[in-house]
Amino acid sequence: MVRLMNITEAIAAEHATFMSMFHQIELVLPSVKSQAEISTIAAVVAGLLGGHAQLETDLAFVALDHALLHKGQLKTIHREHREMDERLQQVQRAATCGQARRLLRAALRASARHFRNEERYVLPMLERALKPEDQAALSKAFTRIRGGKAKPREEQELGG
Repeated sequence: MVRLMNITEAIAAEHATFMSMFHQIELVLPSVKSQAEISTIAAVVAGLLGGHAQLETDLAFVALDHALLHKGQLKTIHREHREMDERLQQVQRAATCGQARRLLRAALRASARHFRNEERYVLPMLERALKPEDQAALSKAFTRIRGGKAKPREEQELGG
């Protein structure tokens, strides 16, 4: 029998996938020759990160709202998510290819730091706060959403 990852393992696995993607983008970024291409990369990253942040909020962080709010970490998480999005939007407004490249590189590095902080502080707190049956239920919901059997909220709102 295959064991589902618990919700924190699933979130950490997505973080690892993002980190690998960020690394690959950083490898090809020097050879990208136009601001439009860099903007397209930033738009793809922003879309993927937005879906991930919504999934984290809907499935995991809601369970920790009280505990995180008490420690001020919930506000920090939401602020960092907004900052990550804003950094990627800045890439879209860059005047030159070089500026877009620098902004995208900074956005990727800030996102990577955010993931490391979540894994270091928030995910362990989530594991301690949730009962095993709650973790299992969240893992099943995560699997349904990522497996295409359920749609994240933003897709449902768009009618997709």
